[in-house]
Amino acid sequence: MRKFTLILSLAVLALFIFSTMSVAADHQYVGVSKCKACHGTKTGDQFKIWSESAHANAYTVLASDEAKAVVAKLKLEGDPQKLDECLSCHVTAHGVDAKLLAESYTVEDGVGCESCHGPGSDYRKFSVMKDQAKAVAAGMLIPDEKTCIQCHNDKSPTYKEFDFKKFYAKIAHPIPTEE
Repeated sequence: MRKFTLILSLAVLALFIFSTMSVAADHQYVGVSKCKACHGTKTGDQFKIWSESAHANAYTVLASDEAKAVVAKLKLEGDPQKLDECLSCHVTAHGVDAKLLAESYTVEDGVGCESCHGPGSDYRKFSVMKDQAKAVAAGMLIPDEKTCIQCHNDKSPTYKEFDFKKFYAKIAHPIPTEE
């Protein structure tokens, strides 16, 4: 009987651990408004840098005549702001399960912080963000060239040569170090 109780207890514990892990892995996309709250002028103005970038306008540009011409040239039909072929690179989290989109998330953000850094629901708190290892453990990604070339590649109909170092420097938004 003791052996059975021990096995049952271990099974329940294992089930609890695995179910908690799957919930923790379901980080939600919270949108740039949540990032803006902390990443302003006091921390290096990352939000301003992003908001002045092409990434911030990635969704908006899909409403342009140029985007409509690209869609026509590709023999696609419909509004570029609604086509999966366009949204997959012009919107953060396009195609993910709707339960992973927090109320604060919006497609109008275009290519927001979470496109590069991963869904922020679990790492966005200051207590987590102040420790990079904790933030990474909570789902934050450290972007690299592989992150960028998921969209910046020759499969894009408007592709221009992509030099990672050059373009990464344009969007750099480091957190200042204290001296």
